[in-house]
Amino acid sequence: MTNKELLYIEDALGHENFMKSCSAQASTQLTDATLSAYMKELEQKHTELFNKFLNLL
Repeated sequence: MTNKELLYIEDALGHENFMKSCSAQASTQLTDATLSAYMKELEQKHTELFNKFLNLL
């Protein structure tokens, strides 16, 4: 894997980690149960994407 590809994966991992933490924070702060559940789904999706990028290494 080239250095440029590694940098891309590192960047993608950072983005997915950020989105995961934002989704988790939003799901706890929302009072609407439907929106909170949706944000939890997004958190799970970003966790899966994070793990997929991590497995490329």
